[in-house]
Amino acid sequence: MAIHLSRRNFLKTASIAAASVPLSKVVAKAETGVAKAPLVPPGSFKDTDTVVGGVCEMCFWRCQLVGKVRDGRLVKIEGNPKSIDNGASICARGNAGVKLLYDPDRLKYPMKNVGKRGAPKWQRITWDEALDTCATKLKNVIDEHGPESLAIFPHGASASYPFHFFEHTVGTPNVSEASFFQCRGIRDMAYMATIEQPPGENVDMPNTKVIFLLGGHFGENVHVSHLKRYLKGLENGAKLVVVDPRFSASAAKADIWVPIRPGTDTAMLLAIMNYLIQNDKYAADFVDEYGEGFEEFAEGIKEWTLEKAAAECDIPVVQIKEVADLLAANMPNVAIHPGRHVSWYGNDFQRQRALACLTGVLGAFGVKGAFVPPKGPKGLKKVSWPHGDHEPDLLNDYADNSHDFSPPGTPTDLIRDAAITGKPYPIKGCVIWGQNPIQTIPNQEKTIKMLEQMDFVMCTDVMPTDITMYADILLPECSYLERYDYIKTGTQWNFADEHQQYIAPRMPLVNPEFERKDGIWITNELAKRMGYGEFIPTKDQVEMVNTRLAGVGLSIDKIRAEDGIHIQPGKDPYGISEDMTVIFYNEDLEDAGYPPIPTYIPVERAPQGYMRLLYGRSPVHTFNRTQNNAWLMAAMDSTPVWLNDKVASKLGFKEGDTVSLENQDGVKSRTTATVKVTPGIREDAVYIYHGFGSMNPELTIGHNKGIDDTSLITKLAVDPETGCHGMRNNFVKLVKVS
Repeated sequence: MAIHLSRRNFLKTASIAAASVPLSKVVAKAETGVAKAPLVPPGSFKDTDTVVGGVCEMCFWRCQLVGKVRDGRLVKIEGNPKSIDNGASICARGNAGVKLLYDPDRLKYPMKNVGKRGAPKWQRITWDEALDTCATKLKNVIDEHGPESLAIFPHGASASYPFHFFEHTVGTPNVSEASFFQCRGIRDMAYMATIEQPPGENVDMPNTKVIFLLGGHFGENVHVSHLKRYLKGLENGAKLVVVDPRFSASAAKADIWVPIRPGTDTAMLLAIMNYLIQNDKYAADFVDEYGEGFEEFAEGIKEWTLEKAAAECDIPVVQIKEVADLLAANMPNVAIHPGRHVSWYGNDFQRQRALACLTGVLGAFGVKGAFVPPKGPKGLKKVSWPHGDHEPDLLNDYADNSHDFSPPGTPTDLIRDAAITGKPYPIKGCVIWGQNPIQTIPNQEKTIKMLEQMDFVMCTDVMPTDITMYADILLPECSYLERYDYIKTGTQWNFADEHQQYIAPRMPLVNPEFERKDGIWITNELAKRMGYGEFIPTKDQVEMVNTRLAGVGLSIDKIRAEDGIHIQPGKDPYGISEDMTVIFYNEDLEDAGYPPIPTYIPVERAPQGYMRLLYGRSPVHTFNRTQNNAWLMAAMDSTPVWLNDKVASKLGFKEGDTVSLENQDGVKSRTTATVKVTPGIREDAVYIYHGFGSMNPELTIGHNKGIDDTSLITKLAVDPETGCHGMRNNFVKLVKVS
């Protein structure tokens, strides 16, 4: 793991990073007004205000923050000590929000591309010209082809308001969020098909007896309150089972590490459940009361003996039995974690269904240490764009192989195919808000081809990313430290006898610099120019948050007076609702032509001379969004390629060798990385961290650092039920670079 951060390096980076990073070519140095943000050691603040109300968005976990502000500039970020979620703790990324805020490469002004997409030449323009151009171009597309000719790619809290404007009021049905179609959408829909609710990460790890993880990279994802729950469970004596081809940070803490063959997880789960049922080691009373279709399910998985699964998964029979017996001995107090980023192999809906069914087989719902959805605050008002008078045409309705259990929105590949072919209708306008589809969506060539045929592409972002290179108009947005928008709600992370809930609206810690604007202002101004001004639901960001809070008798001022977080009595989360059902055999799936019980679907194995490309999270980065952060890049500026030690010896690779990667289609990585030789990964796979290798030269720190794994994912695998991408079905070989 290429982490090389010492206190000395951290302080050195903090003091010189702004001076050592060239400013964007777009703006002359004299125009920026960007000064260095000094790192002020704790305890030495003088004339410094503590500003409450921050909600982090360096990742999606959104810890509650306070800021130390001196002369209007943020000099330090800390966890809010009043928080019953993350408390005073924040991670390296949260601390490094200061460097995002004052990154010299940040977008500062509205820009017009006077070059070509992919090789832009930027010209600074006014907000009026930018918004007038966007409105005119988008309206022209709608007038010529209809609202269905727009595609929206949103991500992040600030994208919710604008994409609902385009989806509800303008009327485009083509919305694809990476968080659904390349991340957790499969999980949510599989659990909906099994327990009729999405799972979130709702497992009571602090009070469990066993934590069961499929590929969960806890300790590398660094979601603070979630890690606290996990570590509290281990501290309290919980056993840990980790099923992962790689010896991850979680596997390093495991009582049982199962180095499974990639893509075969469902086979193992089916064998565990069959063994439990055949040996009467399952929660029979729970299944009798809450199960539906259990007999058909039990009959349908009989073929999956421990021996059959062991052969398919390339793991010992005795290890599968050991896991099954451990779960049975501790049921129902077991935490079967549903995961989050589960878009792996194109057979993922079935794996997630199997996880949900295993939870039911063990009766692990509603009791301590099991699946326990927290009961958070209710009553916040919605601020919504009204639905316009338009047909909800969905590409799924036209598809020969429709995805009947798709998450909300439209499967990404259906949008790309329609845009490229013009069938069943043309897609000629594109709005990208806070998402980087070059890095999030596999087969970059196809994404670029989609963008090249557009009549107009608008991007709104905080930083110049790979996707902003393809914009016609580029709009600079306020960061999460400079705006109101999101309201974080929840319960305390460790269920206690005295249950509590919290409400924490995001408030700016500092005022925005240059000509950056918040998403509500941008959307409202765009709506007025497009002829939708009468439908605007809120005049500005302050009114929106206050309107939502009014539903629970609160306001921004009241919560600011409560140190940025309102805490109120909560409710006991334990217990099972009367209408709880675990659908083991799903007739709706059967009627739609899909397997009604969880079914193992084999995936292709690595061709001779190649290894499966696996990827995951870095402990100090959030995928691509932190790739220009001076502090975080000082800690990790590249991604090592994990290579099995036996394979390395056979192929002649040594620790630290510089390599490029080449996939099964002959696509070569643009950049290089170094080899990490380890016994901690299977011989048929390699592993790198996702998000490196940014192609945009405007990122003067992150440009071409490390290997972009997405550039090597050229062979597509699409989950049949959901239309979500499988992201780990490509194979690579290592090429030594002299």
